[in-house]
Amino acid sequence: MIRILFCLLLMSSSASLAEELAKELPADLRRIIESAHEQVGVTLHYDPNYSVISFPGGDVPMVRGVCTDVIIRAYRSVGVDLQLLVNQDMRKAFSAYPRNWGLSRPDPNIDHRRVANLAVFFTRHGQVLPISTEAKAYQPGDIVTWRLPGGLAHIGLVSDRSTVGRPLIVHNIGAGAKVEDILFAFTITGHYRYLPRKS
Repeated sequence: MIRILFCLLLMSSSASLAEELAKELPADLRRIIESAHEQVGVTLHYDPNYSVISFPGGDVPMVRGVCTDVIIRAYRSVGVDLQLLVNQDMRKAFSAYPRNWGLSRPDPNIDHRRVANLAVFFTRHGQVLPISTEAKAYQPGDIVTWRLPGGLAHIGLVSDRSTVGRPLIVHNIGAGAKVEDILFAFTITGHYRYLPRKS
């Protein structure tokens, strides 16, 4: 019984600390985090199929998407269109981006929906932070990339909620948008901070 009470107290204090940290964030970054949470229960499916979408401001139906869509939709809530920004950056510096897909020019239907491309964009225009094994290094609103078993890339947003001292992650790894304790579940490949710049 004592152990259960201690764990509940620890979880409560961790959540309070995360909430206090979130209050100090810029308003736009708080809204980004809120928007990521609002996708939970709305984006219900993982769908990596190529789709022709409008540009700029294009999106697949909200009920489906991939891990990158969580980030894209969250930033759009504050007027930051990563579809447009990635496309503009790729047109300026196409050689800086991976050539994993055999493209000879940018494709606004898909480029921003690829983890490797977002990682390059955040490296070029955001802040690259150290990859740490310490949970406190990951602040609400930070963006993390991982390598999953089998080599697949994954991306998620650090939440303002936490459990047992670890921040929860808002992501879509296969069953729609979720808030889960997966920060250290996979190999971290990138840690970024990108403050909104309106497009």
